[in-house]
Amino acid sequence: MDLQLPIDFITAGKWLGIVTIISAVLVVIAFLFKWGIRFRLVGVTGFLGVLTVGLFGLSLGLFSRTTIPGALRYAVVYDNGGPEVVIKVQPEITTTQLEATLQQAAADLYSLGRRGGVDNLLIIRARTVTHPEPGISQPLFLGQAKRSLAIREDEQMQVEVFPESFAQLPS
Repeated sequence: MDLQLPIDFITAGKWLGIVTIISAVLVVIAFLFKWGIRFRLVGVTGFLGVLTVGLFGLSLGLFSRTTIPGALRYAVVYDNGGPEVVIKVQPEITTTQLEATLQQAAADLYSLGRRGGVDNLLIIRARTVTHPEPGISQPLFLGQAKRSLAIREDEQMQVEVFPESFAQLPS
């Protein structure tokens, strides 16, 4: 189940900023007329200010995502938090779709927090499951991508498709 929530932090931040300004005006009025809740209103205004600044920070692009045209959906089936990841793709995938999906996975799974091992590379392998006989499931690796863990936009990424594996896919 993939739940996509449309979150517009800029709009929410603008509205919360307006509420913060209104609250600040209310604090000034409360101090002019010496209301009993004036100090509570100061706390509410301060908290609204913190929320406004937080939403502004989120609107700067925390959730920016690279989209590769032609990439299909995939599922991560193994991730050791380090240099190795295995993704699952559908058996009906084509070679061009697999290349795009591997590039998408390489962009999505990149993180500076990964341990890169000796060569500091992230290796993403794509596999599918075939059923050569009833009751028997066999994993089949279709390709892999190798990218640097030191560079966000890796121009040297290597995407490799295994044609011998595609030959074993059912027609």
